[in-house]
Amino acid sequence: MAKTPGHGPLAGVRVVELAGIGPGPFAAMLLADLGADVVRVDRPGGAGLAVNPLYDVTNRNKRSVIVDLKSPDGPDTVLDLAARADILIEGYRPGVAERLGVGPETCHARNPGLVYGRMTGWGQQGPLAPRAGHDIAYIALTGTLGMIGTPDTPPPAPANLLGDYAGGSLYLVVGVLAALHHARATGAGQVVDAAIVDGTAHLSAMLHGMLAAGGWQDRRAANLLDGGCPFYGTYETADGRYVAVGALEQQFYAEFVDLLGIADRAPARKDTAAWGELRETVAARFRTRTRDEWTAVFEGSDACVAPVLSLREAPRHPHLAARGTFTDFGGITQPAPAPRFSATPTSVRTGPAQPGADLADVADDWGIPGLSADPSAQDTD
Repeated sequence: MAKTPGHGPLAGVRVVELAGIGPGPFAAMLLADLGADVVRVDRPGGAGLAVNPLYDVTNRNKRSVIVDLKSPDGPDTVLDLAARADILIEGYRPGVAERLGVGPETCHARNPGLVYGRMTGWGQQGPLAPRAGHDIAYIALTGTLGMIGTPDTPPPAPANLLGDYAGGSLYLVVGVLAALHHARATGAGQVVDAAIVDGTAHLSAMLHGMLAAGGWQDRRAANLLDGGCPFYGTYETADGRYVAVGALEQQFYAEFVDLLGIADRAPARKDTAAWGELRETVAARFRTRTRDEWTAVFEGSDACVAPVLSLREAPRHPHLAARGTFTDFGGITQPAPAPRFSATPTSVRTGPAQPGADLADVADDWGIPGLSADPSAQDTD
């Protein structure tokens, strides 16, 4: 059990994160937000993400040590950490952790109850497993990228939220927590193979069911939820900004067309033959006022209309401000931990862990005296 004070439902859980970029660090941040004692094992020279470590909020609530896994004593240091951990997370290509001497077999020899989480894009097996890739390639193969956007334009890149974080990080966290439950019941650890292609495909489960039932067309902008429906999508306003509309159900649709001022000429919601005409009518109407003016019109209604806000605008929205969805810590406005717990509340406790800054504290708390050596002595060219 961790000796350091914990906050959240995972207080007392120890996690070793072998430094990487993208979905691995985000998954480890989520575990840290939930109260786990996450020790990030940074490599000499950094992990390669082009952001100042002072601003990398995916490393908040963690502690950092520097270990050179290519040095003679590097693997043993990581194995010492793994022997005292509940969970280990790594995001190398298949086989790399084994070559470095910190693969699952070696770790389980030291700690049979360890949950060993592996975060990759393609997975541990399959023809593409050894190949490089990024979020956009992973979601492209799963069919999820191909259903976004309009037919006459290339599919837009949805940042790295759909693949890296939704299909990757969140599935890794679910996997390691489920495996931790099993380990605590049986004493047996296991390997969790979290592939972004698997998780992203899993996210589309409902759509595959609809496709099989004939309720979803396998082409873009032709369905209820992909922009094909004129009362589920986004529209430009007079000031070049946008509003989002999601008035799917009949009662919401009725309120929407009434407040928009087109109830006298709006067709029945299920009249798909009139969807093109309805889209033009809705678009023309929204262009008559600014985004904020329309926001005021729909305020307090069940018409399911919301302004499309920027990253800087979002924290100031009255609802998000009232809930504390965003928080300011260390001069950085950032999303607060989620979800929320009635008995074990979470919080941002520390800012981004700086590489190697917590070596002595981790050595003491985890009982690894050899870890407290000067990290600069481990640097290699």
